[in-house]
Amino acid sequence: MPTPHNNAKNGDIAKTVLMPGDPLRAKFIAENYLENSVCYNEVRGMLGFTGTYKGVPVSVQGSGMGMPSIGIYSWELFNSYGVDNIIRVGTAGSVADNVELRDIVIGMSASTNSAYASQYRIPGTYAPTASWKLLSAAVKAAEEKGSAFHVGNILSSDTFYDDANSLADWQKMGVLAIEMEAAALYMNAARAGKNALCVLTVSDCPLKGLSTTAEERQTTFREMMEIALEAAISLK
Repeated sequence: MPTPHNNAKNGDIAKTVLMPGDPLRAKFIAENYLENSVCYNEVRGMLGFTGTYKGVPVSVQGSGMGMPSIGIYSWELFNSYGVDNIIRVGTAGSVADNVELRDIVIGMSASTNSAYASQYRIPGTYAPTASWKLLSAAVKAAEEKGSAFHVGNILSSDTFYDDANSLADWQKMGVLAIEMEAAALYMNAARAGKNALCVLTVSDCPLKGLSTTAEERQTTFREMMEIALEAAISLK
């Protein structure tokens, strides 16, 4: 049933959803990859579409920026709409020296500086982790495409403009890249007994002073989109 943030009806959303942060990237994916796509949500401009990819129903919906935003949208998809699998497709800044501009990063786990896990009252430190069946499917798709990709730990940060400038400290711990949503998505999936994965394109290398344009981030990161779509249809 509709929620305060999504006016889709039961049955409008597929069991597997791709979630870019930017709703215009959701529109781009729907228009360029999905057949017979229908827009099911426009509330707050957070566009959502359902169509088919190679004959398999797939939805794509924006999540907004940051863990509070993806926390809301992914919670509703898992718990109100019966979605089983969410694959975040987003951008990241490289942290590791060997991760270059436009490389693909597949988040096996997501460290975070967020307090998102405090709501679960766990007597320890929870480790947000991707679902193996999605992770293995994405790795297979990346290998088949011959992509330059990396698999490992990413950092989900609450801050884009970080006054502490702490990336070098995370680099020492083997973190590959920094983004702002995956940890909350992984925790929501775990709590709901569902599956989640984060597939990223490196849009910036902050430690090297390299970046891509806003237009490139919205429309040209097709390799990431195709890997996520192939992973999505492997679940049929």
